[in-house]
Amino acid sequence: EIKDEIVSLKEQEKLAEKLQLKDDKCPVCDSVVEKLNPLFQNKHLKKELIKLRNSIESKEEERKAKDDKKNEFTNELNRIRDAETILNTHKIKTEEQLLAIQSDIEAKEKKIQLAGSEKLEEISQIDEDAKEKFYKISKLELETKGFDEAKFEEKIKKLKEKRDDKTNNDKNLGIVENQEQTAKKAIIETNESIIELEKVKNYISRLDNIQKHVFSRDGSVATSLRSWALNSISIKASEYLSVLNTKIQRIALSEKARDVSIACHSKTEILELESLSGGEKVSVALALRLGMANLLGSSNLNLMILDEPTTHLDAERKKALVEVLAQLSKIGKAQKTMQFLIITHDAEIFENEYVGQIYEFKSTEEGSKVKSL
Repeated sequence: EIKDEIVSLKEQEKLAEKLQLKDDKCPVCDSVVEKLNPLFQNKHLKKELIKLRNSIESKEEERKAKDDKKNEFTNELNRIRDAETILNTHKIKTEEQLLAIQSDIEAKEKKIQLAGSEKLEEISQIDEDAKEKFYKISKLELETKGFDEAKFEEKIKKLKEKRDDKTNNDKNLGIVENQEQTAKKAIIETNESIIELEKVKNYISRLDNIQKHVFSRDGSVATSLRSWALNSISIKASEYLSVLNTKIQRIALSEKARDVSIACHSKTEILELESLSGGEKVSVALALRLGMANLLGSSNLNLMILDEPTTHLDAERKKALVEVLAQLSKIGKAQKTMQFLIITHDAEIFENEYVGQIYEFKSTEEGSKVKSL
């Protein structure tokens, strides 16, 4: 807002420069002016500009101070969060726990200081164990006065030799016993592992069997489903084809390798697709589509879109197609098993049939226009 006021004052300052009084007269209307409005006085406007600039500087300093305070609070918050993380990590929840840790640290620091001393008596004050050891060392010093180290070493040497002999015997016996125990344990673990591996092997075998026969494309389940689907489509397509009145009596779909072959049967022979006329090919294609729609209808699919289904069909087959579509859709009845959205240039073939809605599309210079018929 202050910046907007500065811009406004600058504009007024420019205007004031143009409205300077000459002989106490207005330079625009030449009328006598006793006192000029402060908003058109350069001196007043410059004072106002200085005030606004000072206000901006003051606000900027306040903003900087707040930013510094914000950074200080943010750093303090980060330190608090770090402290909370450390407390949570060590599961410290009460002040008593902190006091106990502080006391423990102070005690350990004191012990560390004592440990650095060269006087055994001071070191003995670390804990009870150190005191006991200091007492034993002092007692030992008194008891070993006049001790002959050479004789002692000789006796120690003989004792060590005897102990070594016994230790070697015990060691050999222990090695044998340990090897025996290790072997027994290894046998038990191996047998347990074999049992577990047998279970895993059996489990994997079952999974492979399920994968092979249920989920695999070439498994019995998938093969049976495809065979059933192709047979169902073939039967329904043949029924629809008979209504279209072609020389083809039956359509048979079969799976070969990874492809589906189409066999068209007339009364006397099997016809190749390439030998069929354009209308017959369209009829076969429509019959197959209707057969697939019938199969998919069991999964609540009730809409089928046909784009130019009458292409290459003669008048008789067009009429037969309309009858088939009418039978499928059951138009006019309470229950609709299938709805058809048909895109065609032969709208006249539906004139004698009940059709839910017909829309006419026309291309004009202004664009496509849609009209409900």
